[in-house]
Amino acid sequence: MPLPPSHSSSRAPSRANVRTPSRTASGRVLLSVQDALISYGGAPLFENLTFHIQEGDRTCLVGKNGAGKSTLMNIIRGLKELDQGERWIFPGTTIGYLQQDVKFKPNQSVKDFILEDLSDENKSDAFTYRMEMMAEPLQIKLEDRMDALSGGQMRRAALARALVEEPDILLLDEPTNHLDLDVILWLEIYLKSYRGAFLCISHDRKFLANISDKVFWLDRGNLRVCPKGYAQFDEWSTQLLEQEERELKNREKIVEMEQNWAARGVRGRLKRNVRRLELMKQARDQLRADKSSFFKMMAKIDIEPGDVETSSKIVAEFIKVHKSFENKRILDDFSLRILRGDRIGILGKNGSGKSTFLKLLIGELTADGGKVKRNRDIEFSYFDQTRKDLKPDESLWRNLVPTGGDYITVMGKTRHVCGYLKDFLFDPADARNPVSTLSGGQKNRLLLAKILADPKSFLILDEPTNDLDMDTLDVLEEILAAYRGTLIIVSHDRDFLDQTVTKILAFEGDGRIEGHIGGYSDYLAARGKQSPKPQALETSKPKDGPPSLSPSDLNNKEQNKERGNQKISYKLRYEHEQLPHKISELEEKIAGLLAQLSDADFYQKSPDEFHRASLELDSAREQLSNYENRWLELEDLINS
Repeated sequence: MPLPPSHSSSRAPSRANVRTPSRTASGRVLLSVQDALISYGGAPLFENLTFHIQEGDRTCLVGKNGAGKSTLMNIIRGLKELDQGERWIFPGTTIGYLQQDVKFKPNQSVKDFILEDLSDENKSDAFTYRMEMMAEPLQIKLEDRMDALSGGQMRRAALARALVEEPDILLLDEPTNHLDLDVILWLEIYLKSYRGAFLCISHDRKFLANISDKVFWLDRGNLRVCPKGYAQFDEWSTQLLEQEERELKNREKIVEMEQNWAARGVRGRLKRNVRRLELMKQARDQLRADKSSFFKMMAKIDIEPGDVETSSKIVAEFIKVHKSFENKRILDDFSLRILRGDRIGILGKNGSGKSTFLKLLIGELTADGGKVKRNRDIEFSYFDQTRKDLKPDESLWRNLVPTGGDYITVMGKTRHVCGYLKDFLFDPADARNPVSTLSGGQKNRLLLAKILADPKSFLILDEPTNDLDMDTLDVLEEILAAYRGTLIIVSHDRDFLDQTVTKILAFEGDGRIEGHIGGYSDYLAARGKQSPKPQALETSKPKDGPPSLSPSDLNNKEQNKERGNQKISYKLRYEHEQLPHKISELEEKIAGLLAQLSDADFYQKSPDEFHRASLELDSAREQLSNYENRWLELEDLINS
């Protein structure tokens, strides 16, 4: 993919009176911000902000809500003026931006929307061809009207618009929202081969780990740079925070010594003693402020397991269910038993039948054939991605406590409404504002707060991670870890599924549904699924290899015993027999990569190959761990 030509209409202005940053081994500096001050309402958001964007940078931008991620994006785009400091951009550099809110003109086609910001000379055959090549993997039709698209289709059209020009600096704000997993995998590969620089905000940890080699971390008004990519960010940031905690303790000891000295009495006539006393007071006040900031940043919500009403072990059962819409098969002879305490993740393309399955489960739809049995004592809590349970004209407070009052019962405990809203990162000052004033992500957080305050014995979450930030995802994961009922989650967030579910139902389309034990990573390992190439994404039949589980094979060992020690299926035995060969191949591959990377001159000879080999080594090690864990799991199952 060639570097984009410098003829874009979205070119950013440059400053002639600013010094040019030097070039480095990692690429030409495209944009630089030096010693910047940015204030809001008289209070500084950033002080002494300094960062650089170089050719080839693959950077993710992380930070808590309100840390200034959107502001930083606007600084890069030239939309936010600096109160102090300098912003420099290399002449001719182009900047592309994928925003969360998609805005289009009435009756505008997808093609016209994508090409809207291009100058006339750029609307050439080359750009049209590139747009058509992107439309296929992004699953959009250029002749469709924008106002007729679903939310996910609009998101993909906006992504095509940001990518088609191949800008020097590409800014992506939550690019995976409302995307299918296949499209996310395509986008990962596209970005890995992108020769320009990009900066990405996303809540999808797996996505960030796969695409980035650098992290910008906005932390309490400072920008910290992790040079290792998001895959190593947790380890790197933990080391920084542990070091900060040690420094705070050392400062605390020094301040304590100074306070003890002051308590013994100060001879007021000695100026050096007066000065020392003033410095002690300043150090004490600064320590209090720094400790408060540190502990506030480190604070975690204490979630205790919540008891839920339970009854029969079987909560729902699908028996040879058929369901179609306009000759399109959704479910075909589908059977599944859901047991109390099951934690099931559901994934698949849009239109593959996920929502239909949920509506059949809760009784909103009826099957064309077969039976859906539900335990009559089971109560559902349902997070609907359309958020129909929220009342937009009423306040956040009223939505949480419709009957009035200042307190809400959260998993059996009484909490003040404002305190509970803070758990979900709301400012208590906004508690009386109407829901209609909230963003999409804020509405999702409020609906989660409403449902999770008193979850029933069967909790269904349909795309709960859309528009959520990482802090809210952490809160949600902790709550779900403590939840003791039956859980079904529809999501395209791979890391979130890995953290929350133990079984996967994969809706492959045309009525095909496959079951897998474990989280998303286990699903990939069991299926031997390869990432799609950057060209078109096509739905194809599975390649020859170990058959996948049917949904009914999801039942655990206790179920098998209850059914008279049913024999292990051929599918599982075949997979078990093939794993040692796969493990051996991976071990040989890892040994070869380690030998290659141990060459001291390898990086100097070919930095790109060194980086590729490093990524391949990490991927191979993760896959080896997955294979080994899967083999042990099957070994226990077969020998039980």
